[in-house]
Amino acid sequence: MAPAGASLRAAVLCLLAWAGLAAADRVYIHPFHLLVYSESSCEQLEKSNAEAPKEPTFTPVPIQAKTTPVDEEALQEQLVLATEGLEEEDRLRAAKVGMMLNFLGFHMYRMLSESWSMASGAAILSPTALFGTLASFYLGALDPTASRLQAFLGVPGEDQGCTSRLDGHKVLSALHTIQGLLVAQGGARGQPRLLLSTMVGLFTAPGLRLKEPFVRGLAPFAPITLERSLDLSTDPDLAAEKINAFTQAVTGWKMNSPLSGVGPGSTLLFNTYVRFQGKLKGFSLLEGLQEFWVDNTTAVPVPMLSGTGTFQHWSDAQNNLSMTRVPLGRSACLLLVQPQCMSGLQQVETLSFQHNFLTWLKNLSPRTIRLTMPQLTLQGSYDLQDLLAQARLPTLLGAEANLGKISDDQLRVGKVLNSVLFELKADEGEEPTESAQQPDGPEALEVTLNSPFLFAIYEQDSTALHFLGRVANPLSAA
Repeated sequence: MAPAGASLRAAVLCLLAWAGLAAADRVYIHPFHLLVYSESSCEQLEKSNAEAPKEPTFTPVPIQAKTTPVDEEALQEQLVLATEGLEEEDRLRAAKVGMMLNFLGFHMYRMLSESWSMASGAAILSPTALFGTLASFYLGALDPTASRLQAFLGVPGEDQGCTSRLDGHKVLSALHTIQGLLVAQGGARGQPRLLLSTMVGLFTAPGLRLKEPFVRGLAPFAPITLERSLDLSTDPDLAAEKINAFTQAVTGWKMNSPLSGVGPGSTLLFNTYVRFQGKLKGFSLLEGLQEFWVDNTTAVPVPMLSGTGTFQHWSDAQNNLSMTRVPLGRSACLLLVQPQCMSGLQQVETLSFQHNFLTWLKNLSPRTIRLTMPQLTLQGSYDLQDLLAQARLPTLLGAEANLGKISDDQLRVGKVLNSVLFELKADEGEEPTESAQQPDGPEALEVTLNSPFLFAIYEQDSTALHFLGRVANPLSAA
């Protein structure tokens, strides 16, 4: 097997080649010109750097300070507003970032899956949260850390000149558009609302000062950023308990304690929390619990959803898998990938979540289907520091990282946690959106996901994959 670092470099080269195709046989245009600094921006930046006073800083309040609970309704309204009046350049920028986060997401999913056993129950990764977390660190980094992060995000700095450098604010703004496009479904009549909430917790050692411009700059990615200080070193396990209790009180989300220990010597923890809730239009919850086969001899009782409609479907006899597309709105959908053989999940997983995964969509065709699948409530937490170590970049956010735009104090970044709460339920009532196309025809094809399968949440306008996951046992958390 090729080393992780080599495979990532190969993916980056593919990404650059793909992005540069449109510029062939024309005056050279940087393939990521919508995301890098323009010449005028570079001139202004150079001027402001020479004249700017020292950036204002602040000390986070203690973690026991009273905090208002997160208003998820307000967050949804902000995301919907972000998609109103979008210009073509905004959409192109979002599509470019969508492509980048997909590549990074596939690469990180493969590495994360190496630590999962087939019996681990359920597993989920959010490429948008992962990309947004690393882009946030890029926003707070100086060279050489900034250049290394930019390359890891998929954009080598080339000549290292200003006009080859990513503009972190543009990247996070595009990510905000991507999040908005998922939940703002163009006013689709009767379409259930999707919920997406993102929150960042910056937990610091007492006395450490954060730079105000950096924290404000995180708002497009995470409208709620909570900065709190606490003793991280005396009792790391107690510190983790306090952070978990604080997060539970602020969000109200029913999540298992995602953080265990904080790591010796840490002065900053960067935790990203994401909640997604989707409802399947026209599906209903079946009476009683149904069998889900974890393996050939073991079944567990789980709540199951069922709905009949015209869905996009593809059966691949050569690779022993099938894909079904379930609409969640005008441009968002749930993609379900089912191995035809229960023991073939790992092989199908290896084949599925790669850079050409979305090309499978062109193989889909409409079929009248009765679809039955588990109701899902999945949780997943992973430490990006572990993933960076697997990618042979253990020092990228290590003790020597130059994060001078986050703080002038000596930073030692501990765990960089991404925690996901994913919920998928029935929205009983009207028929599925695509059922309007359903003609009088043959009996419905039965598609029953009562054994291990894969899934993804995809938004077409930005081409972004918001979630990638595996369900081997719906009753188990990731």
